Amino acid sequence: MTKHAPHATHPAIVKRLKRANGHLLSVINMIEDAQPCTDIAQQLHAVEKAIQQAKRTLIQDHIDHCLDTAQTGSSGSPVAAEFKAIIKYL
Repeated sequence: MTKHAPHATHPAIVKRLKRANGHLLSVINMIEDAQPCTDIAQQLHAVEKAIQQAKRTLIQDHIDHCLDTAQTGSSGSPVAAEFKAIIKYL
């Protein structure tokens, strides 16, 4: 796996994921404490959305800063292959 230089959005993504991790731990506690399922589902939804937004931000950042600066070429180019590889995670 090739390492890339961190992007400006990475600290915000890490912060969002750490917050989501804290919320997930709270959800686990809610389940263990037999809290109402509706409340648990609501909190799980919030965790899921936070992770989804972090993923979208990461992918958009990659497209904007890594693929935009790469040389364009034919559909068999490394840029096209990398684009195809990253969009499968959307």
